[in-house]
This record gives sequence, C-alpha cells and structure tokens, in this order.
Amino acid sequence: MSSHVLQGDPDIPLILRPSARARRITLRVSQVDGRVTVTLPRHVAEAEALAFAAQKEPWIRKHLDGRAATVAMAPGAVLPVAGQTVTLAPGKGRSVRLDGDVLMVPGAPEAMGPRVAGYLKARARDTLAAASDHYAARAGRSYSGLSLRDTRSRWGSCSSSGRLMYSWRLILAPPRVLDYVAAHEVAHLAQMNHSPRFWAEVERIHGPYAEPRQWLRANGAQLHRYSFGD
Repeated sequence: MSSHVLQGDPDIPLILRPSARARRITLRVSQVDGRVTVTLPRHVAEAEALAFAAQKEPWIRKHLDGRAATVAMAPGAVLPVAGQTVTLAPGKGRSVRLDGDVLMVPGAPEAMGPRVAGYLKARARDTLAAASDHYAARAGRSYSGLSLRDTRSRWGSCSSSGRLMYSWRLILAPPRVLDYVAAHEVAHLAQMNHSPRFWAEVERIHGPYAEPRQWLRANGAQLHRYSFGD
C-alpha cells in the first residue's frame, strides 16, 4: 500500500492498495473514519489509479460530506447507551455515574473521553457476558472465555477454541442488536460457518433476527463516530 493526496480544498488523503484479486480499479470511502482507499489490479500503474481517483473526485467529496460528524466526549455531548440517550456532564466523586439520562463524569475535562470509555466497556462486558450466558444455555453449549475489543471490521467472533470476542461499542447499539450479535456468536459454538444450519441455530436460540441484523448493517458504522480519545 502507498499513500497519496488528491489535491483540492481540502486535500484528500488516498491509500492505494494493489490487489492480485482485483480486476478493475475500485474506490471505497469508509463510513467509519473517512479513509479513501483505491484498490487496483497489480498490473495497473499507480498513475492510472490516481487519474481514476481524480476523475471521481466529486463522488468522493459527496460521500465524505455525507459522513456523520465525529462526536467528542465533552460536557453536553449526547450519545446512546444501551438504548437510552444520555448527556454528559461534570460529576463529583471518583466514579462515572448515570443519574437519569445524565452521565456524570468526574475528573478533569481532558480525561472525560477515557473515563466514559471505561464506563462503557464495563457495561458492555457485563451485558455481553449475561447475553452470552443466556444464549449458551439455550444452545446447550459453553464458551471458554470472553474478550472485548474496539474492532472496525466485525462486531464479534468465535474462535475454534470457543472463545467469544465482541466490540465493546455494541453497548451503544439498541439492546436487541447487542442480543442478536451475542446469539450469532454463540451459534458458532455449534456451527463454525454461515451455512443454513448455522442460521437455523441462530433463529432457534434467538428467534427472528432479520430486523436487528439489518439495523446493524444500516447503522453500525455510526457507532464509530463517537471519539473517546483513549
């Protein structure tokens, strides 16, 4: 991969990614971080790929302008937590505390982001562990461990050893969406694939899943616009 710039107002950083599998030049604008990636077949010169990007500049800028603004953690910031909309405010004491729909965050203003992230990770771990236990019991299976990460390419995974991994940002999604992801990963304990048998297992332990699955596809990228500075 190599980095380039599409000059303009403002300049747009480009990442050129040669691929042995690519048959044509393609463009992708990440809805997570606004990264613009140009994928090109290995036999195509970088100059040709850059010319293609320049030709598509109006399309690139339109998609960048359409991205939701980043939400930084500061007093007055609003974010979703487990289906509830909360507003951040300075707090007292030593712990982050939810008071109604206000999240009270003690400490220096510059520490608000990491403190809120810590609170969310703790809630995510408790909630995802409870959901995983619930669906594992329904499946008649057990898992070997649970970990949280801030992943961008997937919301969860299940290893061959039975270890579950989840994105802690699922705590920002509606509870029904978090529950679906937990059921999805637990179902992999029985079916390490995405075969019809796997989806039948998801429906058996969870019930109908089309709506939360579609919500995640349509809105999941928006959960990454919250910036915690940690």
